[in-house]
Amino acid sequence: MGYIMLGAPGAGKGTQAIALSKQFQMPHISTGDIFRTHIKQQTELGKKAKEYIDQGLLVPDELVVDLVKDRLAQEDCKTGFILDGFPRTIMQAQTLDVALKELGLSLHAVINVDVPDDKIITRMAGRRVCSHCGGTYHTKYNPPQEDGICDHCQRSLIQRKDDEEETVKKRLQVYHDQTQPLIEYYEDKKILLTVDGTESVDRVTENIIKALGERA
Repeated sequence: MGYIMLGAPGAGKGTQAIALSKQFQMPHISTGDIFRTHIKQQTELGKKAKEYIDQGLLVPDELVVDLVKDRLAQEDCKTGFILDGFPRTIMQAQTLDVALKELGLSLHAVINVDVPDDKIITRMAGRRVCSHCGGTYHTKYNPPQEDGICDHCQRSLIQRKDDEEETVKKRLQVYHDQTQPLIEYYEDKKILLTVDGTESVDRVTENIIKALGERA
């Protein structure tokens, strides 16, 4: 069975997708991770994606759809999968419906992690990432032992361009314009579950698992 994680950037859907992947022993498919790998390797796809991501814009459908379809066709997705970061538009959702049918796969639930914009801005604007090992910190909620320095490898921490406050606000506007309509799309299909994403990470995970159990 398949799951989709919905939520604004910074809502914590990626963290929850990883937790559910471990809980249910199924692959976590993150388009964000895939793009970051391509960007790091400086592939042509990565260069194109970076232009959009740095501006807080969505990567165009044509750069995303084929990659996701190819991933879903792999053997480890036959018993289940968790999509994180896809679909982001109604068109992508409709394309996914067709692809799943072709692959003989189905969606069990779409999980919407709901967090107000003001809390997301606080979360993301304070986020810092290690320039070497990729470790993540937060100036308020998870600060490093030494300001600006990674606890693990003692390299400098940076603020990703897409975490800067103005970029975050722009990303949220894009989300509300293009991705939020998916909530109604999946509500109409009777597979949407909405959870409060402002609680602790563990509590949110517990609430998701409980809600999924009630659907079983």
